[in-house]
Amino acid sequence: MGMPFLVEEKQVFLMKKQSNNAQFYIRGAEIADMDRLLMIENHCFDSDRLSRRSFRHFLTKGHAEIRVAVVDENVVAYVLIMFHSGTSLSRLYSIAVLADYQRKGIAQALVDAAEKLTLDHECVSLRLEIRDDNRASIRLFESLGYKQFGRYLKYYEDDADAVRLEKRLMNESQAHLTTVPYYQQSLDFTCGPASLMMAMKALDQHIELSRTLELRLWREATTIFMTSGLGGCGPYGMALAAYHRGFKVSVYVKQGAALFIDSVRSTEKKEVIQLVEQDFIQEIRKVGIPVFYHHLSVDEVTQILDDGGLVLVLISSYRIYKEKFPHWIIATGHDDRFLYFHDPYIDEEKGKTVTDCINMPISKTEFARMTRYGKSGQHAAVVLHSIAPVRRF
Repeated sequence: MGMPFLVEEKQVFLMKKQSNNAQFYIRGAEIADMDRLLMIENHCFDSDRLSRRSFRHFLTKGHAEIRVAVVDENVVAYVLIMFHSGTSLSRLYSIAVLADYQRKGIAQALVDAAEKLTLDHECVSLRLEIRDDNRASIRLFESLGYKQFGRYLKYYEDDADAVRLEKRLMNESQAHLTTVPYYQQSLDFTCGPASLMMAMKALDQHIELSRTLELRLWREATTIFMTSGLGGCGPYGMALAAYHRGFKVSVYVKQGAALFIDSVRSTEKKEVIQLVEQDFIQEIRKVGIPVFYHHLSVDEVTQILDDGGLVLVLISSYRIYKEKFPHWIIATGHDDRFLYFHDPYIDEEKGKTVTDCINMPISKTEFARMTRYGKSGQHAAVVLHSIAPVRRF
């Protein structure tokens, strides 16, 4: 959302304060505030407005918090913060202050409230997007310790670009992050190819990210069938696709039944999944790709990243999206408490953007839980290292 305010004061947040003869306090928003929230939205924004339905969702069902500023018992401003299941990341989704109440410390108080909520939810950092032509707001947030970490082209309805900013709020050690370009999967079943593309591009700048490559990788690595519709990609197929493009690859899996076989009921589909996996395994053995039959630990992931490699990990999406399907993400860094990941899936129906999906902090404890899939506790990871660019494919 845009941010139509300019605040010059830097003040410590209090639940009730006085500035420029304006007394206000901050409280949690209620359903009864709906009309005032909509009025503020319509007065402050010309486009990209939140609807009554959206506000109701965030107030009643959404994994979010809204705080409002009150003057003379009238709501004059709000801030909306979104949280993410399974990750330690929050996002300042929208903030607005009526024109008559700007430059009175209200915006600053709402930002402080958002940061406090972020810490209360044990989130490591707070992110937001601002129009790149809103220089006053950008300067404000930068003065508060927010740092730019990217741009989002044509983000707003009028095609204006957005800058992404982030402030780390927990006193953890500096994160060790690998520069990994982001690619959003274009289809529901291409999280594996999208993650693999990000890894290959990070290791070899000659790789061109495109939908053509995304679909080509899917054709090479697909398991053919899944619960319904077209199949996703397994670790063996993706490892082979990376190997044929000149990368050093290794695979970590659980020994036993074919991956994803429990996701289908049809006997014929089970047979097909088994045949496809056996064909991949035979080629894996032929070309000599190492396969390790154990769960990739947090320490191993951090060591691989420190050694210049990248890790694609299969997770159960339930811990993030509350839906039970296997999902590939790519590790991008680590610190004392967290591993960081790019998630190629952007849940746009829930208001997510790329800002929510890059370098997502996931606690190391949570990572150990979400990297087991299905009743049998399947697990899979693909590790890539760059080597001399000998093209085999």
